[in-house]
Amino acid sequence: MLAEFEERILTLIDEMVESATDDELFASGYLRGHLTVSVADAEENGENTAEQLKVRVQHSLDKAIQAGELSPRDQILVLGMWENLYDTSLASINA
Repeated sequence: MLAEFEERILTLIDEMVESATDDELFASGYLRGHLTVSVADAEENGENTAEQLKVRVQHSLDKAIQAGELSPRDQILVLGMWENLYDTSLASINA
């Protein structure tokens, strides 16, 4: 389940490349890194649900924000994109 979910999110990111704005390209690349690390951590800990992955990615993003990695504007962009990618991927897997 987790691998399929990750693949769906990465596919959505790849599909947006041709028409994405510079901001969207930044956010998608940034999220790709957090997603990849979070999936590896989840698998290492025996987690295999989309909800568990969502918590891991959110925690990773929260730590990055607390460390000052993202401006307030970029925080809104990245967090909004993450929610959209998560919701879209979840809907397509549950369909």
